[in-house]
Amino acid sequence: MSNALQEQLLKAGLTTEKKIKKQIHTKNKQAKQNKKKKNQRTEMDESKRLAIKAEEQKRQRDRELNQTKEAKAKQKAIIFQIKQLIEMNRADISNGEIAYNFKDTVDGKTLVRKILVTDALHDQISRGKFAIVKLNGRYATVPAIIANKIKDRDESYVIVLNEEDKKDDVEDEYADYQIPDDLMW
Repeated sequence: MSNALQEQLLKAGLTTEKKIKKQIHTKNKQAKQNKKKKNQRTEMDESKRLAIKAEEQKRQRDRELNQTKEAKAKQKAIIFQIKQLIEMNRADISNGEIAYNFKDTVDGKTLVRKILVTDALHDQISRGKFAIVKLNGRYATVPAIIANKIKDRDESYVIVLNEEDKKDDVEDEYADYQIPDDLMW
């Protein structure tokens, strides 16, 4: 329709051909500029979107790294607590004469190990009052209460923890009483 209007204006003598060509040229130039601006906007929008996406990915990686660092720090703290519990509560077995044999699993293999303990400590390990724990490849004996605390933190450190005999405690209550020889059952 613009061509018909231009032709009518040209016939009426209100405009010249030169002005019409100049107007068409300016109109095309503006259309090209608008198209370039639109393309630049879409490119800027896409680059902004990519930048935001890259920033989100970086934040996610940072969160994951922080979580692994926190987990490692927590694990180190637990190991330190276990070492401290063992070092502070270990029983002295330097003058042990009796071998206590037990099973230990190393690299998926079950091996029979032995530790030299005193007679009283051997009895207490058997009754469940003491336990055998492993620290840095060496074995130590600690009270069962401490072994349970260690077991709460990491079970792999506790090697032997026998069930405590409740019968022995009940029998000890009557140990002061003598049984008469003439008693018949």
